[in-house]
Amino acid sequence: MGRQNRTTDRNIGVDRWQIEPDLRALLNDVRYWIDHKTFSPDEISVRFHHRLVSIHPFPNGNGRHARLAADLLSERLGIPRFTWGSVDLVEEAETRRRYVAALRAADNHDIDPLLAFARS
Repeated sequence: MGRQNRTTDRNIGVDRWQIEPDLRALLNDVRYWIDHKTFSPDEISVRFHHRLVSIHPFPNGNGRHARLAADLLSERLGIPRFTWGSVDLVEEAETRRRYVAALRAADNHDIDPLLAFARS
C-alpha cells in the first residue's frame, strides 16, 4: 500500500485539494528543466526538493521523502546523491536549523543556501 496524501489542511504546505495538481505541475516543470537544461543538475534536484517540501503532500515525513526523491533524481541526472548536512535531520540540532533556514531562503527565491546545504 502506498502513502496517502494528507486529508487535512496544515499550517505549512498547500491546501489539501491543491496537492495533486501541484505535484503534477512540479513534475512537468522538472521535465521541462531537464529537457531544456534550464538549471544545472544540482539545481534541478534541489529545486525539485524545495517544491516538494513546499507542497507537503503527507501528514509526516515530507522532508525525508523530498530528500530521498531529490537524491534519486540526482542519480538519474548523473550526479552524486546529496549529503544534506551529513547528519540525521530528524533530530532538533544546529544542522536541522540550518536546513530549515535554507528552505525559508528558497521560499523567498534565494536557492543558494539550499544548494550549499545539500552538498555540505
